[in-house]
Amino acid sequence: MQADKIIAFLKEVAKNNNRSWFQEHKDEYLSVRADFEEGINMAIARIAEFDPSIKHITVKDATYRFYRDTRFSTDKSPYKTHLGAYIAAHGKKALHGGYYIHIEPDHCLLSCGNYWLPTNILTSCRNEIMANIDQWRQCVENKDFIELFGKPGEGNWDSPKGFGLENLKTCPSGFPRDYEYLQYLRMKDYCCWTAVPNNFFNGNAWLDEMARIFSLGKPMMDFMNSVIDDYE
Repeated sequence: MQADKIIAFLKEVAKNNNRSWFQEHKDEYLSVRADFEEGINMAIARIAEFDPSIKHITVKDATYRFYRDTRFSTDKSPYKTHLGAYIAAHGKKALHGGYYIHIEPDHCLLSCGNYWLPTNILTSCRNEIMANIDQWRQCVENKDFIELFGKPGEGNWDSPKGFGLENLKTCPSGFPRDYEYLQYLRMKDYCCWTAVPNNFFNGNAWLDEMARIFSLGKPMMDFMNSVIDDYE
């Protein structure tokens, strides 16, 4: 991808987020979009090498509209200021976890895992962790995982790395408050992410590093998908 060109365009959108400017620069958007989609197509092929479950996914399956839904938002800016793709075996709207690529000026990142899980599924995930705590700890307490993503509650979406977007302040209802690994039961989602620089996606070399990052997060995601798939 031509990441520098994509980032430069997104910066201009942020400064000129209105329909008249966008229409004047529609050709530039289409060029940037085509380049981004080609990069995502290559990413899908690369991920499929270690996760064949996503090999049927197309670029259209993974990418999002650039136009914002402003119906229920106080921010009426018509366009997003980032490009993103969620490469998930069951599709973008499924609970089954997948791989997320995010390009935004000074906020590019790679993420994988499961988001916004309903309470009943979270309860099953927590029970699975307790029943197989040694296996879970192997997934999330190994040196490479912690160095890349951190520990629960240490970061947020704007941090350089993170594991879990939201955490309960106390023990979830029905679980033992004195549980030794309570930090994993307090999590309200099971996703992990790491930030990358603006120029990370230039060229094609980023595909290997992307594969390394996603491969390190995949065992954690697979653990949770084994529970979530019972509900889908």
